[in-house]
Amino acid sequence: MKGTPMKVQNTLTSGTSRRVFTAGALSVVAALALSACGGASATAPATATAKPDLKSAGAGTITMWVDAERSPALKDITAKFQADTGIEVKLVVKDFAAVRDDFITQVPTGKGPDLIVGPHDWVGKFVQNGVIAPIELGDKSSAFQDSSIKAMTFNGSVYGVPYAIENIALLRNTDIVAESAATLDEVVANGKKAVADGKAKFPFLVGMDPKQGDPYHLYPLQASMGSQVFGQAADGGYDPKQLLIGDAAGVEFAKKLVAWGDAGEKIINSNITGDIAKEKFLAGESPYFLTGPWNVPDVQKKGIKFAVDALPTAGDKPAQPFIGVNGFFISAKSANALATNEFVTNYLTSEAAQDSMYKAGGRPPALKASFDKAASDPVVEAFGKIGATGVPMPAIPEMSAVWADWGATELALIKGQGDPAAEWAKMAASIKAKIAG
Repeated sequence: MKGTPMKVQNTLTSGTSRRVFTAGALSVVAALALSACGGASATAPATATAKPDLKSAGAGTITMWVDAERSPALKDITAKFQADTGIEVKLVVKDFAAVRDDFITQVPTGKGPDLIVGPHDWVGKFVQNGVIAPIELGDKSSAFQDSSIKAMTFNGSVYGVPYAIENIALLRNTDIVAESAATLDEVVANGKKAVADGKAKFPFLVGMDPKQGDPYHLYPLQASMGSQVFGQAADGGYDPKQLLIGDAAGVEFAKKLVAWGDAGEKIINSNITGDIAKEKFLAGESPYFLTGPWNVPDVQKKGIKFAVDALPTAGDKPAQPFIGVNGFFISAKSANALATNEFVTNYLTSEAAQDSMYKAGGRPPALKASFDKAASDPVVEAFGKIGATGVPMPAIPEMSAVWADWGATELALIKGQGDPAAEWAKMAASIKAKIAG
């Protein structure tokens, strides 16, 4: 897929594993609480009549913690806000490897910022610690992708305004395999034929962490086989009391990991890390690479002709990826909550702000109007369409008890170690015990 290069910054992940998202080591930024997005135009929003005196409502400066890559993209909208209200928005660049915990520590003391930028899977821990305030979106939520609003919703309340959606897809080298395939079996067959014909060395590539595997990248295949991590609560969110990962569908997926792994077809190779997978794909040694948009720029620079394919199914259900949604959160202890909400809901939700964040980061925008423009890039369009069918990575605090056992068990099965049914049941029991405390 050639054409205009996708404007993606490689700042959202460390290395190539998107599981870093769950550790909060992600750089993020951009467009917040929508209490006034509505049908925001491409220009900065006009101030409403008869507005309250925001300066008299509290501090004359509001502070936002942001990362270095996105800070410049916010300068125009913060300048507009200051011109309209007289209130400065101070952008404080932070190291996002530690910023989540710093925020949790500092907000209760009154030393934290008014706003913070981050991934949606911080929400559970933020709410648990009482450091962010809910946001009233009302019918304005319809201006955003449904999946992005769902990701920012916790216990029935919306806590952040999204600006970008991130997920994986299947990159295909079109010089090696010309047509897309719907199922993993078809993908594997195409890959094996390419190897047999001398066009490739690996039928399929996906990176594995040598200690943790990579449940994030493999989840669409697991979901396609009907295996989920948590069930849903009445409000549509994840219910930590419904741990589903150890069910019969999960066991069938565990058996497939053995069949696909080192002792089976070697479709998933425990010795191929994310960096190695990327290197081999860039070298033209495989027709397929299961990865995210963070690796697209290097593929484009290499001049490889590629397509972004929908995720292949391994079972009879859709191959839904986890989506990661980036956005803004309002501190529960803001020194000027009125001004902060005004900035978030009437300025950061505008097309102008969302367009600017897209230009800075290159991820499909959460605001539908901004996405429609960004989708002129076929790569963005393809990733966005896949993301629209995905499910939010669980943001409940209990998810932190899942990753280690999940990844280690998958990796062991890929290596051909242990009985899949027994190991999967052992994993589920361990996760359940950790959640129970």
